[in-house]
Amino acid sequence: MCGFAGFITAKNTTFGSYEEVIARMTSAIAHRGPDSAGIWADSVAGLVLGHRRLSILDLTVTGHQPMHSASGRFVIVFNGEIYNHQELRAELEENAALNNFWLGQSDTEILLAGIEAWGLGQTLSKLVGMFAIALWDREEKTLTLVRDRFGEKPLYYGWVGSGSNATFVFGSELKALRSHPDFANSVSREALALYMRFTYVPAPHSIYQNIFKLEPGCMLTLGDVLPMPLSEPMRPPAKCSGMFLRRWWSLADVVQNGAQNQLVDESDALQALEQHLAEAVQLQSLADVPVGAFLSGGVDSSTIVALMQKQATRPVKTFTVGFEESGFDESPHARAVAQHLGTEHTELFVTSAEAQSVIPLLPVIFDEPFADSSQIPTHLVCKVARLQVSVALSGDAGDELFGGYGRYLWGASIWSRLDWLPYPVRKLLGVLISSVPVACWDALSREVNALIPGNQGISRAGDKAHKLAVRLSRVRSMDDLYSSLVSEWQDPYQVVKLAGSGATFSSTKSLLDDLLPPQGADQHQLRMMYRDSMTYLPDDILCKVDRAAMATSLETRMPFLDHRVAELAWKLPLHMKIRGNQGKWALRQVLYKYVPRELIDRPKAGFGVPVGQWLRGPLRDWAESLLAESRLRAEGYFYPSPIRSKWVEHLSGRRDHTASLWTVLMFQAWLDEVG
Repeated sequence: MCGFAGFITAKNTTFGSYEEVIARMTSAIAHRGPDSAGIWADSVAGLVLGHRRLSILDLTVTGHQPMHSASGRFVIVFNGEIYNHQELRAELEENAALNNFWLGQSDTEILLAGIEAWGLGQTLSKLVGMFAIALWDREEKTLTLVRDRFGEKPLYYGWVGSGSNATFVFGSELKALRSHPDFANSVSREALALYMRFTYVPAPHSIYQNIFKLEPGCMLTLGDVLPMPLSEPMRPPAKCSGMFLRRWWSLADVVQNGAQNQLVDESDALQALEQHLAEAVQLQSLADVPVGAFLSGGVDSSTIVALMQKQATRPVKTFTVGFEESGFDESPHARAVAQHLGTEHTELFVTSAEAQSVIPLLPVIFDEPFADSSQIPTHLVCKVARLQVSVALSGDAGDELFGGYGRYLWGASIWSRLDWLPYPVRKLLGVLISSVPVACWDALSREVNALIPGNQGISRAGDKAHKLAVRLSRVRSMDDLYSSLVSEWQDPYQVVKLAGSGATFSSTKSLLDDLLPPQGADQHQLRMMYRDSMTYLPDDILCKVDRAAMATSLETRMPFLDHRVAELAWKLPLHMKIRGNQGKWALRQVLYKYVPRELIDRPKAGFGVPVGQWLRGPLRDWAESLLAESRLRAEGYFYPSPIRSKWVEHLSGRRDHTASLWTVLMFQAWLDEVG
């Protein structure tokens, strides 16, 4: 696991100047690679590569980057892990004509050898791993940027400067690009609107103009002529300004293939699932440094830890974080699973004050506005894990692949009850619901909840009723309902201001607007799972884990994202994922072989902290300073009225606007620190 940066410039400068600039860029991401640094330049082409290394495989200098291929044709900087590098090495050694003389044991060396032997495209198809790559072909004078299948590792690219003096830059984090002396890029209002909608900036956008994210499963190739700056992101396949962007791997193809090759026998399907997961866990447990795992006590992390412990010769190191607020504390569940499996468990108990102390660090850690508040506990658990291990396995992506999110369970159910109503009637129903004050709905729910045994009543009924009313007035289809469910600010253009008079927003779109696969997404739940895998998974979940972990120099690995596991998951029919109003059916059957179901079966809980309560209490002054009407007007990014309205309602306790306000607050904090 590492970080890299680089640039191509037409400026006629000395290597010393190149070296100074790239050193600044890579120093900004030293946390991604604290073990060593490297620089290489092709002064004729104006290309400079820089690398920071976190040594995980082959801890010696033979794993140093930038690395040259055996023939000298290719130079690479690489961030990630190739889990099947030993298998690829054996395959390469079978070809005596290649005359491979290995310098060390690193996966980077195997990657370069594969590119020389098979070409880049075929090599990528053989890789099992997570990676971002910048590859310079000295013979063809081409630079190729590559991102892994699901977007586990980040990769930004774009331009700094302007006109003929523009420089093409790329790197693992935005802070590396911002460290280039010509960086003066302004905030993209279109990206800001998308951020306000989703609470993260979705690929291929970044928060800055002229800077973009390479989409998962894509490669971008630049010819020998420096490309001119683009104001809008390219979408694959595309050729523009001497650049070619294409997908080398497609989730849509996986979904379609899965629909054509469904597994019908449950016994065979469960056996295949356990075998694939066990192989993925085994591969991802290999390292030349200590390895552990996150454990929340939920289905996903418990499955990974169970398979990991089954293969281990000694107790696996597991980590969780607990909170003093009982409603947010999952640590007892993790503790029970750890005791059953016999892991060496570490539990960090965090006070509210300790959790809140992370908030000032978030703008620097995440580099661009990011408003998933579970970023706080994620960073804390990474921090405690790094004290004992350098690599931690995670259960992320189980929800997207096996049907774990609540919206998969009740979204389609709600729509089936509303679909028969004509849209004007649904819209009128929404108006009627919103006309009843929140307090009245809350009072009514208290009466109803008193008749329901246990703790199964509806909490904050008024707030939820008013949110439902907004959605009823807008949605015309199940796809509209899904879009509404994943949108925080339903109409972000009502809160994000244009830049300058006469400016207009373009029809800003996200990957949610892409066409669905021809087959495999015909059912509502499958469509949601596919769209989440294309958007929410890489741009929220994987971004959160990567930045939170790499800020502590911890490598995280996700066995569910072994592409062979994902391909198998899409061969499972829906009833093997969602059954009896419960998600992840197949995954649960695997887990129940190792952990009693009474330790697992409980309502799904998010990995959260009580931010909404904090905003009314210890964070109130901090939030008020960032949301002050005078400040919002002076900065010119937002219309103050809708923000102030939500803030006043939230403080009163009448409504819970935590997510909407956190989105604004994280942008404001980012603007203060790095914007």
